[in-house]
Amino acid sequence: MPTDYSIIIPAFNEAAELPATLAAIRTAMESQSLDGECIVVDNNSTDDTTAIATAAGADQVVFEPINQIARARNAGVAVSQGQHLVFVDADTRISVELLTEALQQLATGNCVAGGAIIEFDGMSEVGRIGRIGIAVWKRISQLTRTAAGSFLFCRRDAFEAIGGFDQKLYASEEVRLSRLLRKWGRERGMHFDIITSAPAHTSARKLQWYSGPKMLGWILFMLLVPIAVRSRKLCGFWYERPVQ
Repeated sequence: MPTDYSIIIPAFNEAAELPATLAAIRTAMESQSLDGECIVVDNNSTDDTTAIATAAGADQVVFEPINQIARARNAGVAVSQGQHLVFVDADTRISVELLTEALQQLATGNCVAGGAIIEFDGMSEVGRIGRIGIAVWKRISQLTRTAAGSFLFCRRDAFEAIGGFDQKLYASEEVRLSRLLRKWGRERGMHFDIITSAPAHTSARKLQWYSGPKMLGWILFMLLVPIAVRSRKLCGFWYERPVQ
């Protein structure tokens, strides 16, 4: 049955993060006067992601066997019923204020899509290079109107018109989607908004797992060899986790 909006969460081995993420989402959804649904996509997890997601409040859990975040997000859209789409990462907490603002922007009919400024938790464990990188990204996101994958919202018709997330990409898929949504909206007199009044809170775990120089090296490699985002092996940084 059609709903006003769908929240889609891609999840690969996220049993530890999903309870807090879904608790925040359910609280935000309960504050809305609109009808919504929350869909978790188990992206071929080897832990209890599906069971935890179901117990923690997901309205639906679907399975995507190919471990790729673009495919996982698209798989969530495929079973969703929302007029508007909201993508939230499994380690990201959203507030009532953020979801309300995103849905209000879309309801105006003048906003094609958007994102939010991202605040990272656990910054006390992040090195200087990591902190600089976060500050630079925040500035770039606002100047270029590019949404982080942690939180992205859009009109369903726009998402479908541009073909959704590019499944040839293993990284930077949200950057390409933002660019195409901006273009689609601009042609129709719509804007792309980065919400600054209410941030999305996400984990800084990658900045804790890997050293600043190592992360900087990966990012520079992606910038210098852009075709690398089409290789899962070369994008392993985004899919592999160090042994704890």
